[in-house]
This record gives sequence, C-alpha cells and structure tokens, in this order.
Amino acid sequence: MSSAEKVEPDAFVAICPSRQVLVRLAEKWTMLTIVALEGGPLRFGDLKRKVEGVSQKMLTQTLRNLEQDKLLTRKVYDEMPLRVEYELTALGKDLLPLIKQIKQWCEAHFNEIVAQ
Repeated sequence: MSSAEKVEPDAFVAICPSRQVLVRLAEKWTMLTIVALEGGPLRFGDLKRKVEGVSQKMLTQTLRNLEQDKLLTRKVYDEMPLRVEYELTALGKDLLPLIKQIKQWCEAHFNEIVAQ
C-alpha cells in the first residue's frame, strides 16, 4: 500500500488508533473534565472542586492525557505563586457538544436506569 492510500479508521479493529481515542474518552474522569472546561480556562484547584470526587492524582493523569491527545492546553504563567490554567483546544471544543449530549442523556434517564 502506498503512503498516498488513505486507510479508513475502524475502531472494531484492535490495532486501529481510533480505538485508543474511544478508550481514552471512556476513562472515568475524561468526559466530566472536558465538560467542566466548557466555560473557559480553569486552574487545577477549580477543576478539582468542579469535578467532585476526583483525586489529585487522577485529575493530574486525566489532564496530562487530554493534553497529550490535543484536547486541551496547559498554560503556565510566570507569576508568583505559579499559575497554571487548562483550556479546551479547538479539537476539544469540537468534541464538547457530543459529550454534553451524553451527560444530558444520563441525567435525563437517571431514574429509569436506577429503577429496580
């Protein structure tokens, strides 16, 4: 196959990189962190307060993964005390409406899901 041929992504194929994207999005704190950043840049402490229950370690790992996947940026300000803000990239903002719909669906159908 030449480099000019385009391979169509298929997340059902184990080696397809698109599967890794799905796996990342399915991680426990990923979607909530993305939605938490909807209103603009936030500092770490603000994110931790907004996403109740996330540990410092897991939030740090989630933010690093999202930065690696180019869904958010980390901006360090040369101030004392040091200030770091996290903000969605264009790619993260493009994903946001889909994740918000999933969150809204979960909230709308919560009672049906937990009913015994």
